[in-house]
Amino acid sequence: MNVRKNCPLRSSVTGGVFLGVALALGHPQPAAAFDLFGLFGSEEAPPAPSPTALPYSLRITGTDDSDILSALQDTSTLYRLRQEAPPDGEGLVRRAEADLRRLTDVLSGYGYYQGTVSIRIDGVPVTGEASLAAAARAAEGARARTLVPVRIAVDLGPAYTVRSVRALDPRGRPFPDEVLPERLTRPGDDLPARSATVLAREARIVDRFRSLGHPFAKAVSRDPVVDDAAHVMDVTFTVDPGPKAGIGAVAVSAPEGVDPAVIRSFIYTEPGDPYSPQAISDIRRSVARIEGLGAVRVREGERLDAQGNLPVFVEVTERERNLIGVSARYSTVDGPGVRAYYANRNLFGGSETLRLDADLYYLGLGYDPFAQARKLAGINTSGLGGRLSATFVKPALWGTRNDLLANAFVTREVQQSYFVDAAGVSVAVRHRFSDTFSAQVGLDGQVGRSKDAIGTVDYRLIGVPVSVTYDSTDNLLDPTKGIRFQASAAPYPGFLGSDPGIFVAKAQGSTYYALDEDANYILAGRIGFGSVSGARLDEIPDNFRFFAGGGGSVRGFAFRTLGPRGPFNLPIGGRSLLEASIEARIKVTDTIGIVPFFDAGTAFASELPDFDERIRKAVGLGLRYYTGIGPIRVDVAFPLDRIKGNRERPVALYISLGQAF
Repeated sequence: MNVRKNCPLRSSVTGGVFLGVALALGHPQPAAAFDLFGLFGSEEAPPAPSPTALPYSLRITGTDDSDILSALQDTSTLYRLRQEAPPDGEGLVRRAEADLRRLTDVLSGYGYYQGTVSIRIDGVPVTGEASLAAAARAAEGARARTLVPVRIAVDLGPAYTVRSVRALDPRGRPFPDEVLPERLTRPGDDLPARSATVLAREARIVDRFRSLGHPFAKAVSRDPVVDDAAHVMDVTFTVDPGPKAGIGAVAVSAPEGVDPAVIRSFIYTEPGDPYSPQAISDIRRSVARIEGLGAVRVREGERLDAQGNLPVFVEVTERERNLIGVSARYSTVDGPGVRAYYANRNLFGGSETLRLDADLYYLGLGYDPFAQARKLAGINTSGLGGRLSATFVKPALWGTRNDLLANAFVTREVQQSYFVDAAGVSVAVRHRFSDTFSAQVGLDGQVGRSKDAIGTVDYRLIGVPVSVTYDSTDNLLDPTKGIRFQASAAPYPGFLGSDPGIFVAKAQGSTYYALDEDANYILAGRIGFGSVSGARLDEIPDNFRFFAGGGGSVRGFAFRTLGPRGPFNLPIGGRSLLEASIEARIKVTDTIGIVPFFDAGTAFASELPDFDERIRKAVGLGLRYYTGIGPIRVDVAFPLDRIKGNRERPVALYISLGQAF
C-alpha cells in the first residue's frame, strides 16, 4: 500500500509501509530480548573474528520504544543475519544498504513519517552507492582482528496523528449515517497515524457491513495522505459492501460415534435468517454446549447459493469419553472436604452424559461458632457429611430440542445449625426454545429426616417442579452484558402423597451493563427471591427452608446464618427470602480490576418477605485478576449491621474463580 504526501518536504513515495510493518509486528520477539534475569538464556554472541569472514557487532540507538525496536530488528537484515558473518566488506555494506531502504518504512508504519535512519560501518556512513566502497574498505580493516562495529542510528522525528477518516462506496459516494455511524469514522483525539491503527479502523468499518448482513464486504482500497507540514494523516477507504445475504443450509460434519442429529438440535439458526458474524458465533457457542464435543469449527461458504443465502459448515471433534477427577478443599466455614467423580460423555453414541459424584466433608475442623449451641439443642452429629449422586442427560430426544434429565442421590447434609439425612430421584424433560431460553418440567420424589433446634421432621415429598431459564450474557464466568434469569415452582401436594404438602417458589435474576465500548467499566446487579408455603415453619424440612449469608448471598455474614433464630440463638431458616447485590466492576489494566460492592438480604419467617424485619447489609471491595479461563476473585466484605449476640467476625474474605454472580 502507498502513502501519498501533500507536502514537498519529502517527495519520494513510501511503498509497502502498512504491509511491511504489519508483517513485522506478527513475528514475536525472541525471549532473550526480554530476559532480564537470564531465565531464557542471554543474547547469543556474534561469531569470532576470522580470516575468511567479517563478523560484526550491532547496536541500534535512538529509540526506547520496545515495539519500534522489535519491528526494526525483525525488518533489519543486519540484525537477522548477525550470526551469519558476510565473507567480505562488500557483503556487509550490501546488508546495510538494504536496511536503509527498509527501516524508514518501519518508522512510517509507526506514525513517524519524517523519521530518518543512518548506518555507520566502523565510523564510515553508508549514504548511497558512492559511499559503499569506503565503508567496505573500513570493514576489511577488521579482518581476522576484531568485530566490525556497526551502528544503526534512528531519529524518530515528530509523531503524526490521524486527522480524518472517510469511507466511500465504489462509486465514490459517502455512506449514510444509518449505515455507517460517525463513531466508526471519527478519529478522536491524538489517534496515532500508525499502520496498525489504520488497519484496525478499516477492519471496524468492514465488520460494520458484515454485521448488517453483507458477508463479502471488503475494503477495495485505502488511500492515506500524509501532511508533513501539519504532521497529520487523512485516510480514505473505498469499501464494497457486496450483496446482502441470509443464512443458508447448515451442513454438519461429525466423527464416527457422534450423532449429527444431536448437533443439529443445538443449531437454532434457520435458513433465510439474516446473516451476521454474531449469528455465526452463536452457532459455534450453542454447539459447544454439547459436553462430549471438543473443537467446534464453523466455516462460511465462499459464495451464495441459488436463493442468495450463505451456506454454513459445522465441523466438530469428539472429546475423550471417559473422565475421572479428584479434588480436595478446605473452608474456614465447612472444614476439609474431598470430591471425586466419573463421567462418560457419550455413553450410547448420542452424546448422552452419565456422571457419578461422591463428596465427603468434615464440619468439625472449620470455624464453628454454633458447636456448643448444637450440643445444648440436642443436635448431635459427628460432623461428617457427604453426598452420592448419579446424573444422566440425554440431549436431543429423537433429534428434537427436548433433553431428558435424570438424577438420584443420597446425602447426609451437615450444617452449623441442622443436619438432614435424605435420598431422592427425579426425572425431567427440558425444551430448548433457543440458545438463551429453555423450560423444564419433571417429577421429583424425596424422603428424609431433618433435625434442628425446633425439632425433627420426617418427610416424604412427591412433586412436579417446573422452571424457566433465560441467559443472554456473553460469558459464563465474566459476563459484560446481557441478562440472566431463572424461576422455578415446585408443588408437592398432599394428594400425590407428600407429607407435608408444600409449594416452593424461587426466582433469581442478574443484569450486566457496560458503560464503555471496551467493557472496562461494568455495572452488575442481582436480586433473589424465594418462598415456601403450605405448612408451618417447624413442619418444613431444613433443606427446603431459606437461609441468607455467605459468598453467594450477603457477603460479610457467615454462611447460611441470616434469618429467623430458634432456641440457643441457632439459625433455623425461613419460609421466604429476599436478597440483592450491586457491583461496579472496574478494570485498571487488562489483567487487574477492582470491584466495590453492596449486598443486602435476609430470610423471613413469613411465607412472603416481611419488610418489618431487619434486612442485613454489607459493603466490600474486591480484587480481580483476569485469566484466560476467567477472573480470580478476591473479595473482602464488612457487615454493616452485625447480629447482636452473634460471634461474627468483623471482616470476611472470599476467594474463588469467576465473578460473584
